[in-house]
Amino acid sequence: MSSDAAVTTQAFPSNGRVADDTDLVEWYYAQGFSDGFPVVPPTPDKVEAMLEALGGDPDYLECRVPPRWGGLTRQVLAVNMVMAGCLPSYAPVVRAAMLALTSQAFNLHGVQATTHMAAPLLVVNGPIRNAIGMNSGHNVFGSGNRANATIGRAIRMILLNAGGGWPGELDKSTLGHPGKYTYCIAENEEVGCIAPYHVDKGFEETDSTVFVMPAEPPHSVTNHVANDPEGILDSIVSAMSTIAHNNAVSSGHCAVVLGPEHARVMAKYEWKRHDIRHYLWYQAHNKFGDVAFQHRYGKVYNRSLPKWYSRRDGDRIPVVPTPDHIHLFCAGGEAGRFSAFIPGWGHMASPVLREINGKSPPGGGPQCVDGTCYL
Repeated sequence: MSSDAAVTTQAFPSNGRVADDTDLVEWYYAQGFSDGFPVVPPTPDKVEAMLEALGGDPDYLECRVPPRWGGLTRQVLAVNMVMAGCLPSYAPVVRAAMLALTSQAFNLHGVQATTHMAAPLLVVNGPIRNAIGMNSGHNVFGSGNRANATIGRAIRMILLNAGGGWPGELDKSTLGHPGKYTYCIAENEEVGCIAPYHVDKGFEETDSTVFVMPAEPPHSVTNHVANDPEGILDSIVSAMSTIAHNNAVSSGHCAVVLGPEHARVMAKYEWKRHDIRHYLWYQAHNKFGDVAFQHRYGKVYNRSLPKWYSRRDGDRIPVVPTPDHIHLFCAGGEAGRFSAFIPGWGHMASPVLREINGKSPPGGGPQCVDGTCYL
């Protein structure tokens, strides 16, 4: 089928088969199944292989995806993963991510429908990162790695096709951001300067987990000068201490990604996760009067900030309520003294950490129900 007009007028065949000469890439565009990029045709053999990786039982309902609340059966999950270009070995990560995203704490309905630009950020920890070939090094937020690209893309395809989060329809984001195509990384645990994120939350190093948080794009932090933790972290504090991002006006959670060179400085001075998060929380702040624009547009109270924050104009208010609202990771390539600050959506959602197979951390750790940990 070479004519776009002919493709767009073609009805979905009742027997589920299209003519042999159909241009499948164009046909899937016409059906509205694409995120904007060409999709991989979900042929029966590819879908069957994906289903087998998911445990079979194609009608098994994994979850429902808001805001349209479409049912994510294993068949639907498998088809979307194939269309995104995933390998069957990625199936446990995508499924765990969708179960985390659709847990109540994450508020996926709000994330999908908000006018803010937030997109789900996915960070993978544990042995599965290397087993499926994920990138945690150079250009970690960028292009060039199949697992990172297609796992994140599969999640977006599901949010569109099952969740109905189509731009201008149920997705009301004013601007969106490139992470709405794919926003998936692995933590660079091999750097070894800080404990892996999931270990800090009570899991074993041999466990594999997914962390999800609604997030703005990464904000680059450069510091090629400082050779001590305070100097490097002061640059991150500077990126955090503005009145423009959502944490400044809506509180909630954020993420910080330390590049390996910066992480090694922390290790040299024996700064642990605890020290880094507390320093950032203590130092990063705004004045309430600045957040309120000095009330020149009317008296501001701002109910999105915690009740216990001071509303006196000269008082400092933290960027996030506690050090535990800063989610710290190490990722990126060996060369370059860069890190990143990633603002969240605000108090309207909570990040979720889930072990790939639904296992709870030994000894408790954060509040966990059926393998999903609410942070």
